[in-house]
Amino acid sequence: MFTLKRKEQFEQEIKKSRFLASAGPVTTEEEARGFIAACSQRDAGHNCWAFRIGDLYRSSDDGEPGGTAGRPILQAIDGQKLDRVALVVSRWFGGVLLGAGGLVRAYGGTAAACLHAAERQPIIRFAALAVTCAFADEARIRSGLGAFPAASAETNGFTPQGVQLQIKVPCGQLDDVVCMITDASRGQAKVQKSPG
Repeated sequence: MFTLKRKEQFEQEIKKSRFLASAGPVTTEEEARGFIAACSQRDAGHNCWAFRIGDLYRSSDDGEPGGTAGRPILQAIDGQKLDRVALVVSRWFGGVLLGAGGLVRAYGGTAAACLHAAERQPIIRFAALAVTCAFADEARIRSGLGAFPAASAETNGFTPQGVQLQIKVPCGQLDDVVCMITDASRGQAKVQKSPG
């Protein structure tokens, strides 16, 4: 899955109506609603929108006939395999009626063109490991994490025998990191997946 690197805009005219799409990366519903409010054009007749953040998604036709705007915008997001994205398409009516099919094509097409032009970045999902190890093994484990640039370790506490580490690692590297910890501690470190 991918998200957008930054905000992107795309504008086009369809049968004298002006359509302006604004898309951007978001991580929470609150952030998505803030983006939608900031990108909605006050002088436009309609500000239709959609967002997807994992399993959470919403869309609005903002007064256009039901299903002709918000849903096609959401389908543009899903069709390009994007996540954590909000998109607003503002319309200024030009005097020519587009009909339901024309609205679906106009809103969906404007949204898709905007997303197509946007620069993307992969979404990296992380797993968390709770590691308890001897003081002598901590430096070897931290050094071994250097081979995994996206991984990070924080000291989470101490025990009489050693240290507790909270390690974040991309899910795709989880098994390799666990093997490295086992090797670095000669099998003595306790490793368990933790939430987050």
